[in-house]
Amino acid sequence: MRINILRAAQNDLDEGYLFYEEREQGIGEYFLSSLYDDMRSLQVLSGVHQKVGIYFRKYASRFPHAIYYRIEVDEIRIHAVIDSRRAPEWISDRLN
Repeated sequence: MRINILRAAQNDLDEGYLFYEEREQGIGEYFLSSLYDDMRSLQVLSGVHQKVGIYFRKYASRFPHAIYYRIEVDEIRIHAVIDSRRAPEWISDRLN
């Protein structure tokens, strides 16, 4: 199945990259590499994760982020990649 990272999710990844890169050079690249690996794993594991509203939620393996996705006919659509340390209300607003 094809993975489609929607613009909002790509913006989330860009923000995460900048956040970690500002803390230490190279960590931003590691963040992106790790999250892309987690997203690629959805080609095998999609649909087994907890459902939150209309999205499935997969927690990232190395960073405190969650990947919110939906399964369409022939693709997995990544809608958001959110820092799980955010306030629950903020996350809910972001997903709506």
